[in-house]
Amino acid sequence: MNVPFVLALVVGALLPFAFYKLFRALGFEVNERESVLVTSHGRLEKALDEAGFHFWPSRVFPWVEGHRVSRRLDFRDFSAVHVNDSRGTTITIDLWLEFRVVDPQRALFSIADWDTSLRTLVSHATTSILGNREFREILCNRTDLSEAVRRDIATETARWGIEVEHLLIRNIALLPEIGQQLFATVAARIEKARADIEEGGRLAVAKLEADTDVRVAELEATAKAQYPAAIGAALSDAAMTPAVLHAYETLHELAELRPHRTVRFHGFSDGEVRAVDAAMIEQQFGDAKAP
Repeated sequence: MNVPFVLALVVGALLPFAFYKLFRALGFEVNERESVLVTSHGRLEKALDEAGFHFWPSRVFPWVEGHRVSRRLDFRDFSAVHVNDSRGTTITIDLWLEFRVVDPQRALFSIADWDTSLRTLVSHATTSILGNREFREILCNRTDLSEAVRRDIATETARWGIEVEHLLIRNIALLPEIGQQLFATVAARIEKARADIEEGGRLAVAKLEADTDVRVAELEATAKAQYPAAIGAALSDAAMTPAVLHAYETLHELAELRPHRTVRFHGFSDGEVRAVDAAMIEQQFGDAKAP
């Protein structure tokens, strides 16, 4: 085989690839939603924002650099941020942050390390805002508090060319030792409330029994006071019918003679009181009691 021919064939095959690599080395490839900041001796020459290939022959010089800055939506997860609420209870909070770079020049030149600074800023804002709230309020109003933290950091991040689109307080937890103390306190309060309820129930039952006894005593006294009047009224009604009054007096005398024996009234003998007279007497007693 002819070696020069093979060598020429290999060189010919590699030559287009070499030209392509050389051409690529003389420019910058910019992706969608990306910016390339071209600097020369550390100074910004131009910001390439349009997607595609940008021919830049001076790139071959070592003092010319291209800095890529993504403008896509990005996120950060902040875990176990320690916060003391208004009562001094230490809690841990996890936050989810979504943002994007809207000004690549500021993001590159206005701050040395915006990623680290962003974490510090979020932690400080969370501690400052949530530190003025009670634990219960933090649990119940996490949506409003998330928005408050987002607004608090938005002004500072705008100076860095970063726009914070969403911030979410995801998880809220107590430290293990704090949780045990809190549960012990809640258990003690529940036990005290139960004891108070039982004591209140006992006092209420005792008062109800006392009030009932007083009411019963009043009713008994009233009944005893009305008994002589009722007997007197009955005797007055009986006096209107001499036969009935005479029968009652006879029974009373017999009861006084032999109080150990029971005296029963079996009715009138034949000829003493007719059935018609008895019905009239009953009707008179019924009319007297009707009022």
